[in-house]
Amino acid sequence: MPTVVLGVTGCIGAYKACEVLRELQKRDVDVHVVMTDHATRFVSAMTFEALSHHPVFVDQFALGENGDIRHVSLADAADLLLVAPATANVLARFARGIADDALTTLHLASRAPLLVAPAMNVNMFEHPAVAENLAILRARGVGVVEPGAGYLACGWLGKGRLAEVADIVGAAMAALQRQRDLAGWKVVVSAGPTIEDLDPVRFISNRSSGKMGYRVAEAARDRGAEVTLVSGPTALPDPARLRTVRVRSAAEMEQTVLREAAAADVVVMAAAVADWRPARRADHKVKKDVAERTLELERTTDILAALGRDKGARFLVGFAAETDDVVAYARGKLVKKNADLIVANDVSGAGVGFDADDNAATLVDRAGEQVVTRTSKRALAERIWDRVRELRAARG
Repeated sequence: MPTVVLGVTGCIGAYKACEVLRELQKRDVDVHVVMTDHATRFVSAMTFEALSHHPVFVDQFALGENGDIRHVSLADAADLLLVAPATANVLARFARGIADDALTTLHLASRAPLLVAPAMNVNMFEHPAVAENLAILRARGVGVVEPGAGYLACGWLGKGRLAEVADIVGAAMAALQRQRDLAGWKVVVSAGPTIEDLDPVRFISNRSSGKMGYRVAEAARDRGAEVTLVSGPTALPDPARLRTVRVRSAAEMEQTVLREAAAADVVVMAAAVADWRPARRADHKVKKDVAERTLELERTTDILAALGRDKGARFLVGFAAETDDVVAYARGKLVKKNADLIVANDVSGAGVGFDADDNAATLVDRAGEQVVTRTSKRALAERIWDRVRELRAARG
């Protein structure tokens, strides 16, 4: 039986948390409740204790029944931390790592996935600070059940109403089903750009930040896979709890990916590998002693194609970053490279693609296409792994 820790915060929608709890119980989920002090002004702790059949955690300094430290023991027991409703205040504290009550302290102690259902006044929901905090949480892989639009308790009309109970429960059950569903898989993910040196000072590269590949690697790790991340030069820190191998050039990327792929079940080529490199690298800085200079380039190895030629039983995912005819190019790449799935994204759009926290894509495989509208890169990564699981299961 999975365990959900239900966080309830101070909002008029707190009464709906009682319904969320009951619906989860109907699906054989064990629910423990953590309340903020403000939440108890809307619904009593006694109500949730009667419904959950567990003591309600409100006081972060209160010990558990066996003298255990509640925010640690409950965090360890959780398969999912669900906060519904989630106020602007608690979203800010989650985003900034503040731990000053039972719920926020438990949040920092927990390794379980986090799912939040925001609820607040429309002006609050649209405030730049709230938008920024939600973006931070999404980038960390936090699931967000979008609030509904309509008449709010304050009398205003707009977006901010707590999502319907069915939507919250559905999102929670989906998150539980993803728990360690990639356990036993060995995954290799490439990410970031490559750098091709002209001389000791200058180089050719591209705009890739590595964020998409890192989110793909982190999502696989959190779903139980053994992950190796092969990263080109990025400003991103090495993700925790997975193995990161740093490379610089396309040649180093090729050598490392092919070596690591030999033992992999799934390879995801999210890196923006250079297509060309200087035919010759100067040993010294090239001086600007002539008005014009011709740069001779040579092709690099197509790593995705090389993996496709010797694919074996591995599942191969490629990326197609294009500026026009995105899906058509992706479908051609799927066949030409002998890949199983191509993630096609239009990098010409504002706010998506290179160096952005959001992305939009079309997942192209031999069975069809799935359009993923603009969302966080972590949410897109989850959708990619969902589709990989479906296709691998269908392949047997």
